[in-house]
Amino acid sequence: CAEKEVTVIDRTENAQSVVEIIKLSESPMSAVGVEAFAEGSAEALPEKPLKIEFIGDSITCGYGVDDEDENNQFTTATEDVTKAYAYKTAKALDAEYSMFSASGYGIISGYTEGDEPISEQTIPQFYCSYGFSRGNFAGTAPQDIPWDFSKYIPQIIVINLGTNDDSYCRDYKDRQAVFSKLYADFLAVVREKNPQAYILCTVGIMGERIFPAVEEGIKIYLESHADSKISSMMFHEQDGANDGFAANWHPTEKTHKKAAAVLTEKLREIIKNI
Repeated sequence: CAEKEVTVIDRTENAQSVVEIIKLSESPMSAVGVEAFAEGSAEALPEKPLKIEFIGDSITCGYGVDDEDENNQFTTATEDVTKAYAYKTAKALDAEYSMFSASGYGIISGYTEGDEPISEQTIPQFYCSYGFSRGNFAGTAPQDIPWDFSKYIPQIIVINLGTNDDSYCRDYKDRQAVFSKLYADFLAVVREKNPQAYILCTVGIMGERIFPAVEEGIKIYLESHADSKISSMMFHEQDGANDGFAANWHPTEKTHKKAAAVLTEKLREIIKNI
């Protein structure tokens, strides 16, 4: 893997600096990390009181947000998580954030134009690992490392999955039923690993059709779990006529700003009661 040395403070006398490292593109396309400090030392800033975890797909990743031409396809050069709704929501709430998201991935299937599910492109299979990447850091892939859920304990978890599943489920009731069952199974895992978090299930920015199946998944989950810390919210579908489209019909930053405003207000209501 490629390495690059970065000079943070170019001064001879002692000095302090706040350094923020943000990987703008999603983890499946590459892995990155800090190997060592040649000089000096580093300490983490005080943690913010509010921690949010976002579980999602390309929308959460900021897919294509820097390319407002819907006819263009994916490239990491036009992906920027800081221009997407999740990051904007975290910043609006002054919250710590964790993104567990991958473009094209879902609950039952990745994005498909066929009639067979792409079952290898699903988020739940990686949730209990450090992450997922086709690359590696120091020879180790994130999916090969079990995640220690005590390392980051969110008060709120926002799940925005189902858009890619809808490409497979469409209006087929039997497929939607399987999606709902697997969605319920995933909720059980998320709750097991995050016993105190409030879970908000969302979808809709790139299409609302799957939302009833999401709600059915919550209903199935609640049949076997006494859980008062879970609810759903449907985003407004993107308005391409007024707000445009980004690459491959994904939301523009303008759309993301609107979605962040809606989500921020919803989370403010939840925060009052947790």
